[in-house]
Amino acid sequence: MDNLTHSLVGALLGQAGLKRKTGLAMPALIIGANIPDIDATCVLMGNMQHLALRRGLTHGPIAWVLLPLVLAGALWWFDRWQDRRGKRPEGRLPVRFGWLYALSLLACLTHPALDWLNTYGIRLLEPFSHQWFYGDTLFIVDIWLWLGMGFATWFSLRREKRGKHWRWPAVTALILAVGYIGWNWLETQGTAAVYAINSKAVYEAEDAAASPPSIPGETFIASPVLFDAFEREIIVGEKNNWFYVPAGELPGPQNARPMAEHRCAWPDTEALSRTRPDLRAFLFWSRAPFVIPSQDGDGIVFHDARFYGEYSRNGFYVEVKGVKCRELPAGKMGS
Repeated sequence: MDNLTHSLVGALLGQAGLKRKTGLAMPALIIGANIPDIDATCVLMGNMQHLALRRGLTHGPIAWVLLPLVLAGALWWFDRWQDRRGKRPEGRLPVRFGWLYALSLLACLTHPALDWLNTYGIRLLEPFSHQWFYGDTLFIVDIWLWLGMGFATWFSLRREKRGKHWRWPAVTALILAVGYIGWNWLETQGTAAVYAINSKAVYEAEDAAASPPSIPGETFIASPVLFDAFEREIIVGEKNNWFYVPAGELPGPQNARPMAEHRCAWPDTEALSRTRPDLRAFLFWSRAPFVIPSQDGDGIVFHDARFYGEYSRNGFYVEVKGVKCRELPAGKMGS
């Protein structure tokens, strides 16, 4: 999820009462909720290489333990440093290292839990396993979580400033957020179930007509869409042969369109990757890869069906010049 969502979760945990456990509790909760994203610095590597590093080691079990420890130590030292300089705020509660670590750990754990919820993926077991996990539950930026949690944080702080009961808005918002996420998970599962029912009916009809199923289905993705939690865009298919059902249409293969009208045969990616680290990283990250001809006809372009929308395709692709495209018919099985 985006860092505003992570920050609001940390802030709400503090406003729910945890900030009274120790001095510097709010920095521990808000920074802790974001600290796994220190791997964002790897975007400086350029192009697509960062895809092989993002949401990996700093989001895995070792980081869950060590990053909060580093954060708690830094905050504890900062408090002592201010005290030695005579600049420690008088109203700050005593800083207890044990509570700082516990709060940093709690906040840090919320980060991979939220990141798992979208289609981008997360390697939850890194470095013990490179497997990607996908929750397919929320869009990576959820405006409704922003509004709900943002209002609750503001309202709680406002009531605290006025000397009123201030914990209940935060507690209520956290409960509602968990309920909202659970409801979205059920929406995804329901979409998958409807698609499976419709697919079975279509396949049985095709079998009766002695024709093979026209839509491959090794991988199924019910992708949340921006702004509308009631809808899912369906992506279904196999490597280099993907179809989609637009959000708002009946989930089923009868409504599926080819992801790309012009596809190239899958090339020798092992050979290409030897000299293209960006391609190697892209393929390691990709969940729904396919290849199309480059616009100038002098090469091929690798895309991922999850990020082939109008506003995202230009951020997730690798172009390889000088490779001839052996074009395949659209909407046919096979790679």
